Amino acid sequence: MEEIRIDNFSFEGHQVVPAEYFAHRYEPSVTFNRGKIALNTACLRRFPDTDYILIMVNPMDKQMIVKPITEDVKDSFVWRTKSNKPKQISCGIFFGMVVNLMNWNPNYRYKLLGKLINTSEGYIFLFNLSSYEFYEREIPEGEDKPKSSRIPKFPEEWKHRFGLSVEEHKKQLQAIVISDFTIYSINNSDNTRTEIKEENSYE
Repeated sequence: MEEIRIDNFSFEGHQVVPAEYFAHRYEPSVTFNRGKIALNTACLRRFPDTDYILIMVNPMDKQMIVKPITEDVKDSFVWRTKSNKPKQISCGIFFGMVVNLMNWNPNYRYKLLGKLINTSEGYIFLFNLSSYEFYEREIPEGEDKPKSSRIPKFPEEWKHRFGLSVEEHKKQLQAIVISDFTIYSINNSDNTRTEIKEENSYE
């Protein structure tokens, strides 16, 4: 293949196409659906011997952290089934809080891609709540039960552009400083939650 060398090539004016536009079966993801959340198999495979996670949310930056953790850590909970499958975790209150924060439709299914990050506190999955695909759920005419669309849709602000500019994308990658997160405890029986402030920062 012929190679062309351009020393002063400019990326100005280019937009980085979101990963959500492509097939991402093997990428870490989390799904919000009908008052429940679930991490996908790719997340579980990365930590095959870890059964518990901790969830943290930064409502200002609209970011969510999922941190694989040990059972003895306060507010941790199980994220896989006994057969080692993704667990559908009931979390009515937490689900409602995220829906309100993001102005989502609670009847739709939302899927977010994440990134695995190695911090001084260990590995975490970082999810940007503003970057998602969603699937509408409607009741077809003449039927009683709602059906989910198989065609993903994306945030309205993505409609007229391919993605972030190269400059904006670089700033996002450089600004992964995680602080002031709220930690959520999810109880499957009564959907209670516990909040505490996390003062550490990871760079």
